[in-house]
Amino acid sequence: MRVLVTGAGGTLGREVSPRLVDAGFEVRATSRRPRTGSGVRWVTADLATGEGIASAVTDVDAVLHLASSPTRQTQRIDVLGTRRLVTTAADAGVQHLVYVSIVGVDRVPYSYYRHKLAAEQIIAAGKVPWTVLRATQFFPFIDELLRLSSKFGPVIGDRAVLAQPVDPGEVADKLVELLRSGARGDIVEYGGPEVQRFDEAVRAWRQARGFRRPLLPIRFPGRLGRELRAGGLVTDARPAGRRTWADYLSDTYGRTAAR
Repeated sequence: MRVLVTGAGGTLGREVSPRLVDAGFEVRATSRRPRTGSGVRWVTADLATGEGIASAVTDVDAVLHLASSPTRQTQRIDVLGTRRLVTTAADAGVQHLVYVSIVGVDRVPYSYYRHKLAAEQIIAAGKVPWTVLRATQFFPFIDELLRLSSKFGPVIGDRAVLAQPVDPGEVADKLVELLRSGARGDIVEYGGPEVQRFDEAVRAWRQARGFRRPLLPIRFPGRLGRELRAGGLVTDARPAGRRTWADYLSDTYGRTAAR
């Protein structure tokens, strides 16, 4: 099977591309700039302008759509770019489009999530058979979030927010499975093995890093805060991942983290 992977240079793309190659897929990967390596065929394509998309989708059986821009040009890339991709893929006769979204895009009132939800709706309304995988937050993302929240002293956050961090490698394995099984025309959710409160995740992170700065609790206001505390970012979908937050911290920082 020939698969086009958008966003192949990102966190998830770097995990899934070699897995696809090992599984026998012929992988074509997009980048906005020319590049080589990783055992795949790189092609230049830009979702923001549409340049290169038509040639990228030519003669591929499936598209794995990972490309996203959370902080810049989100409407232009995630929404309008997805529409361009879906339309062009349909014209090229692509038989399956798998889109990676986020658990909670339909519940948590956050601007980036609204764009991801709009992209889901474009895909569902398009002419290419589709599957959407909504995943929970990746371990490295939570790690970086905690680093940023403690940049100027204490770790700052709402202690009662619930999260379910997941290993991006396990999400990559799930994507290979979904590509093999064919289009579902449905949304699949996938999360990590444990639901944790923010203060629990912070405690383990501090211990693993030997970090002494305290948690400075704040309470996120309004509907956003209510949804985050009520579990808007978590899922009870099974099967779930196996690797825990403590496993990630131990592997990353070389200490045994509190569970």
